[in-house]
Amino acid sequence: MTESVQKETLGFQAEVKQLLQLMIHSLYSNKEIFLRELISNASDAADKLRFEALSDAALYENDSELKIRVAYDKAARTLTITDNGIGMNRQEVIDNIGTIAKSGTREFFSQLSGDQKKDAALIGQFGVGFYSAFIVADKVTLTTRRAGLTAEHGVRWESAGEGDFTLETVEKPTRGTEIVLHLREGDDEFLSDWKIKSTIRKYSDHITLPIVMKKSEWKDGQEVPTDEDETVNRASALWARSKSDITEEEYNEFYKHVAHDFEPPLAWSHNRMEGKQEYISLLYVPAKAPFDLYDRERRHGIKLYVKRVFIMDDAEKLMPQYLRFVRGVIDSADLPLNVSREILQHSKDIDAIKAGSVKKVLGLLEDMAENEPEKYAGFWKEFGRVLKEGPGEDFANREKIAGLIRFASTHTDTEEQIVSLKDYIGRMKEGQEAIYYITADSFAAAKHSPHLEIFRKKGIEVLLLSDRVDEWLVGSLPEFEGKKLQSVAKGDLDLGKLEDEAEKEEQKKAEDALKPLVDRIKNTLGDKVKEVRVTHRLTDSPACLVTGEGDMSANLERLLKAAGQDAPNTRPTFEINPQHGLVNRLQNETDDARFADLAALLFDQALLAEGGQLEDPASFVRRLNGLLVQLP
Repeated sequence: MTESVQKETLGFQAEVKQLLQLMIHSLYSNKEIFLRELISNASDAADKLRFEALSDAALYENDSELKIRVAYDKAARTLTITDNGIGMNRQEVIDNIGTIAKSGTREFFSQLSGDQKKDAALIGQFGVGFYSAFIVADKVTLTTRRAGLTAEHGVRWESAGEGDFTLETVEKPTRGTEIVLHLREGDDEFLSDWKIKSTIRKYSDHITLPIVMKKSEWKDGQEVPTDEDETVNRASALWARSKSDITEEEYNEFYKHVAHDFEPPLAWSHNRMEGKQEYISLLYVPAKAPFDLYDRERRHGIKLYVKRVFIMDDAEKLMPQYLRFVRGVIDSADLPLNVSREILQHSKDIDAIKAGSVKKVLGLLEDMAENEPEKYAGFWKEFGRVLKEGPGEDFANREKIAGLIRFASTHTDTEEQIVSLKDYIGRMKEGQEAIYYITADSFAAAKHSPHLEIFRKKGIEVLLLSDRVDEWLVGSLPEFEGKKLQSVAKGDLDLGKLEDEAEKEEQKKAEDALKPLVDRIKNTLGDKVKEVRVTHRLTDSPACLVTGEGDMSANLERLLKAAGQDAPNTRPTFEINPQHGLVNRLQNETDDARFADLAALLFDQALLAEGGQLEDPASFVRRLNGLLVQLP
């Protein structure tokens, strides 16, 4: 190489410096993973070259035999990983190595505890890739050139992993990337032929292109590399092999490669489909949710291959949004090699592959839920809120997805979401025709809602929904196994056969007796309410607010407004409890001003009880204080 030019020193992004220090200390006990990460990156670079070369074969630069080379130099104490993949230009080096452009970064750092074991798991979940080199190296030199650029457009990056790095333009006659690790004192094991090869076979045997090293021989008690090359890994597509030939460890290591995760997966499904469409799918469910799981614009996790040739990463058409946590590969025998994202948008073959893959993932989850409930509980804790998006996105599988959803309910009275709709139906009272639920902005608000009083009295189970996505869920899931999902806070509550004739007669008498009071309250509250009526929902509270059957729920209205979105100002129905002392006080009140204050106070209390906000808190306090001073 010729004399370098344009050398400059740049500072690491603050998060990179913090991550480097955490990683070196937290992951050192499992330091050999650095080799897996660097080889995995080299493999990705080769995949990207194959894909871009489909439309521009000149990118191969007369060298289409893709491989990864690993070499070590005991005298210089260096370990070198070289690939002839896509390479990087100067800006890509800055973007990919100088910064962490990853959503969830702030949340990641906020969750670090200082406990090395816990932090190691978090760091692995976040994914560190290239930076893992600093676990064993006190200096790293990276030289790269992007395919298609001329030799003088090579870039050299170098850093001691502390506060800054240098960048310089160098000549590099070949495309691809070379990473030289200057090993720390005490890490001599990675200057051993046996150690390096055994580590590659353990972690990277599934890599589909050859990982090449020089063969070694022993001379005078020393391990000496020869001039003869040796392919260390199996270099075949793991997913194309028979399931019976693949060990659990191999499945786990392949997952870590495709997902860039340090932890093993929770479960996987490996299938070969034959018929109208021929394809192989190897799909994984991770054990832990990534930090950017709730970013619906994030990259997906499915790699698309055609006849073992990598086509594209994050192929979003292969998996719906509510299964965006799934990782893996799909290898088609029918799609054209030059398939583009635009073609995928309108491909019936892709639609069929997607439908089949979704069926496999849902089947995997159903099996886990039925046969490994503790394992499924772990899955639900990580991914449950995302799965709740499913019924609204995937009508064809709505019932199947609904069967996988878990809820909190009055049956357990705990915040833990462990109740399935099948569980609920199995406990329904004789004559009960609906699955009852309530939505609120917190579990406590749902659990203590006045709307539950009659249901608790009669021992009728109610699902307690407090996740933001629950409003979307119930809006797209009108029924399950023929049972209607019914909000306890909407419409004129009709318990049907769950109420006897005597109760219904008593309600009718109360409605007739309190009609003058109902009319007087309506005149007093005016446009605040759509209607006032006698309730049969309440046993202990004086009043509650009810939304119309076809109206937006009060909770959803509040969520939309909090998010800055337009939402209609729905007028509620005000229901009063004829058995409550405050309602009796109201009925006997002859002073119009005190009546108005008491009616407004009951309305505001009902609004607060369901999580609403008062339009005029000062007036509420004034009315309350006025009543308090009248107490004996």
